[in-house]
This record gives sequence, C-alpha cells and structure tokens, in this order.
Amino acid sequence: MITVLIERHIAPGMASTYDNFARKMLQATVTAPGFISGESLHGIEDPNVRYILIKMQSRKNWLTWLASPERREVVSLLSSILVLPEKITLLRHGG
Repeated sequence: MITVLIERHIAPGMASTYDNFARKMLQATVTAPGFISGESLHGIEDPNVRYILIKMQSRKNWLTWLASPERREVVSLLSSILVLPEKITLLRHGG
C-alpha cells in the first residue's frame, strides 16, 4: 500500500470553485483500480492550501490513475485556479 500526498495552492476567492472540482475528482478516484481511501485537508496557516491524502494498493495503481484520461480532464480544469502546479509526493509505511 502507498499513500499519495497532493498539495494544491488555490487562487484567493476560488475555494468554492475548487471544492466543486475536488468533488468531481474524488468521485472519479473512488472508481480507480486499487483505490483504498481518500481525505481532503485545508492548511491552517494558509486556507488556500489544500492537501489530499490518497491510499492506493500499489504504486502501479497510482501511476495508472495519474495517467488516466479521467484524472487528466479534471486536473486540466483545476489547473486554471491553481497559483502553483500541484505537488505530488508518494509515501510508504515502515522501514
């Protein structure tokens, strides 16, 4: 199992637009092969920073989803309200 951390910096005043895109993204992600769970968090210091934690069965499952037309479509819409490109970090448990 892996955890994917996605960091997004949204433009001021675009929170409701982002939330609509995020809902669509979550609905699509839930159907992705290997999806286990997802969680969305807001930055305390900067409420325009959003963090998404996604648990996937494998790195291969994540890479398949990352390259999927469904994800690319929603991310292309989302990119217009981001002030920085999304940052994706892959994490694993243990030693």
